[in-house]
Amino acid sequence: MDLQQLRYALAVAEEGSFTRAAARCMIAQPALSQQIGNLEHEFGAKLFDRSVRPTRPTAAGEVFLPRARTLLADAEELYTQVNAAAGRIRGPLHVGSISTLTAVSLPAVLREYRALHPHVHVDLRMGMSEELLANVRQGRLHVAFVGTVPDAPLHGVRYRRLAFDELVAVTAPGHRLDNAVSPGSRAGLDEIAKEPGVDFTKGTGARNQSDTAFAAQGLHREVIYEVSSAELLAQLTAAGLGVGMLPEPLARTLPGLRVIHLESPPARVESLVWPSGQTTPAVSAFLAAVGPEKENVDEDSER
Repeated sequence: MDLQQLRYALAVAEEGSFTRAAARCMIAQPALSQQIGNLEHEFGAKLFDRSVRPTRPTAAGEVFLPRARTLLADAEELYTQVNAAAGRIRGPLHVGSISTLTAVSLPAVLREYRALHPHVHVDLRMGMSEELLANVRQGRLHVAFVGTVPDAPLHGVRYRRLAFDELVAVTAPGHRLDNAVSPGSRAGLDEIAKEPGVDFTKGTGARNQSDTAFAAQGLHREVIYEVSSAELLAQLTAAGLGVGMLPEPLARTLPGLRVIHLESPPARVESLVWPSGQTTPAVSAFLAAVGPEKENVDEDSER
């Protein structure tokens, strides 16, 4: 048994699929399956039930996975701490980000980080804020960029507020709203509610930002298309399939859209979050690369 086999097994458990786990680990699916098979042969027990979808751990797998996660975390911490004592920052850095990030240029931050710490391996994952926050709390991500409604608590993590943005409506050129709202004017949410909606998946932080604003005015909006990325939202909106809502700084960078400012607009806060426990040298260096702003700690994270 080696550490890479543990990583493969955890990826299968988290993805619920050998195929998706292989893509995440950047290995051919047959090779990953063989490594899992070798691991199962060594333990003399099947770790995953391959006959169901999504793939699920067996009873033996349920025993194996928590300990494997602990062993891998301990090994990575040992590796990074020994190198830090020798004056080097090494090891993995698992970074998560929403697709609507505007507070910082992630490529620029990673470029600076790479120049200063070339021996850190960065694993970048995109996702919705709730998923990213859960992964930070569970230790699967070292740091993540998330977006929430302004008063949303960030339980169990340390965090740094990065930006406050208003949301704007986005339409295809020539859309009724594009023609009805004169330049410099704002549209009411009641006008937006009359149009078919394109928005993020219900229950996510990105969706809550708009739903909260409509609910505050007693408005019902029918969302026809639910998406998981800003790019797809922009594409469907630009095709004339409905009206979307995005943070203004992001909306102005996406092609084929008309931006309409709103009365009493929804808002969101972008934050950088990381676990409330001990910070690794690689994480501390990443926080420094993002900026020197003062961190915050949610009260529940200290309990």
